[in-house]
Amino acid sequence: MHPNMTSDSIMIRKTRPRSSPECKVECAQLVIDQGYSVRDAAQAIGVGKSTLDKWVQKLRSERAGHVLPGQPLTDEQPETVICRTEAAG
Repeated sequence: MHPNMTSDSIMIRKTRPRSSPECKVECAQLVIDQGYSVRDAAQAIGVGKSTLDKWVQKLRSERAGHVLPGQPLTDEQPETVICRTEAAG
């Protein structure tokens, strides 16, 4: 046990706030559509640069019709994939 803790101490774990898919899209659009740098946009909205980098990469991939692991940022991604699959078949 940690020296500053007693058996009665309760550890409280910090949790990160979760961003909604809509919020992630809007933030990524600042970079993709409005020309902000990832660093400036991340600083302005209060998220880490690497986090915003991931959102930007995911949105770019979705717009190109690529399927990435995890939850899609946009509702259009599954439709895009279905349309491409039907067109190829």
